[in-house]
Amino acid sequence: MNKGDLINKVAEDANLTKAQASDAVNSVVDAISGALKGGDKVTLIGFGTFSTSERPARSGRNPQTGATIKIAAKTNVKFKAGKELTEAVN
Repeated sequence: MNKGDLINKVAEDANLTKAQASDAVNSVVDAISGALKGGDKVTLIGFGTFSTSERPARSGRNPQTGATIKIAAKTNVKFKAGKELTEAVN
């Protein structure tokens, strides 16, 4: 399922137009992104938790040349599925 499929499903299930469903889906994605960017954790009971983790700068090796390279620090997004989602999938 891609974003377009999700918008169609939301429109169908909630009796909305595709434009309204698109606005709703985009609003949810933007809200989650904004909260994570601000350093907050987003918990959707029964679905899961979105959070961030900091990855420090480190050195690595270029596999082709063997040269040492610097890998920049990075913020990663994590998702932990909730109990109800896990049970629904299994």
